[in-house]
Amino acid sequence: MAKNTAGEARQRVIDVLNEARAMELQAIYQYMNQHYNLDDMDYGELAAKIKLISIDEMRHAEMFAERIKELGGEPTADPREKIHKGQKVEVIFGFDARLEDDTIDAYNRFLRVCVENGDSVSAKIFETVIDEEQVHTNYFANVDRHIEHLGAVYLAKIAGTSSATGLGPSGFVISSNE
Repeated sequence: MAKNTAGEARQRVIDVLNEARAMELQAIYQYMNQHYNLDDMDYGELAAKIKLISIDEMRHAEMFAERIKELGGEPTADPREKIHKGQKVEVIFGFDARLEDDTIDAYNRFLRVCVENGDSVSAKIFETVIDEEQVHTNYFANVDRHIEHLGAVYLAKIAGTSSATGLGPSGFVISSNE
């Protein structure tokens, strides 16, 4: 049996990092679309939370991209799948909980690929991201249960709430002006 080369092992890790990045890009687009739609439906509190989760996903996508570059690869810019637009509020949170749960399953497989190919740095990134995805799963599942059990009463309580996330302006433009 032929032994795998270091280059082959590195490429396997780059491949799973890129697959994870594509999943994160899909989540970003999906959650931002939901954020805008929930805000339009006047569910500001729910919109704000999904916006913050989308920002978490942006951090994850960037973590994967930086590691891919460190390993000599090229980060993908393509989301894994198309987003689902126009979802009703009653559907969004169960959909997102399943999306996050599937992501955790995939990332656990990807983590094993990293370990099997001797890349503990990438494995640690997956461990960190898995922990954060679990927090997202718990939030989405909790809101889905509230909607399922309390229905219109719960949604009426949320309607008309602010979508402000408390995020101040930041990024390149702001930091360049300081």
